[in-house]
Amino acid sequence: MTVYTVTRKTQSWYGDQIGILILDAAYPCIPGNVGNATTYDFPVRFQEVRGASIDRLLNQRDPALCEVFIEAAVELQSRGVKAITGACGFMAYFQEEVAAAVDIPVFLSSLMQIPFMHALGGGMVGIITANAGRLTPRHFAASNVPGHIPLAIAGMERQTEFREAILEEKGTLDSAAIEREVTEVACDLVRAHPEIRTILLECSDLPPYAHAVQAVTNRPVFDFVTMINYVQQGIARRPYHGIM
Repeated sequence: MTVYTVTRKTQSWYGDQIGILILDAAYPCIPGNVGNATTYDFPVRFQEVRGASIDRLLNQRDPALCEVFIEAAVELQSRGVKAITGACGFMAYFQEEVAAAVDIPVFLSSLMQIPFMHALGGGMVGIITANAGRLTPRHFAASNVPGHIPLAIAGMERQTEFREAILEEKGTLDSAAIEREVTEVACDLVRAHPEIRTILLECSDLPPYAHAVQAVTNRPVFDFVTMINYVQQGIARRPYHGIM
């Protein structure tokens, strides 16, 4: 007989090992989006960061958000998750503070993959972000991205459907239109910087289009989902079964 023990009294359910901090925003999170639970082959637990709007995080970079990010992360830890990620690459702004406040791994931003991507492919790393003008040196520094890695950055802020559907939260989302927009941005980026060896989709809304970006650029494409899957495999190892 196997005997199980209560992990912590604040934990009333088990099995969801990745906790995801979600912005206080309202737009359709389609399959493939970090905010859609069917994106994953394993259970995840979402925690909305109350008051953390797109405007306050991306545009204002409001330092007062640090407290609510920490509160949300502590809540996830108390519910038993084994690691905490984000659902917006710009959450990197609070990576260090949140990581210091909990006792489990924290990886709030897809930007944290850049050193691995550079080691994998060498050359330049291309980044497609929600808003290129809002991505600051602090975001990269908090994600432990060394300054010597060459980066080429393109933003989606001028793409009509992406801007209106996500940044402005109009309430509807034309997925086919956003796919056209992001592939055009990717093609322009690679055309301007042919030395790009790998591409990162910083935004948590762009993984649904990773396959399309790869098809038009012929480069390895990384995003939030590749990062989350990688960490999940590390914190929930399973025995191998097969035939010899």
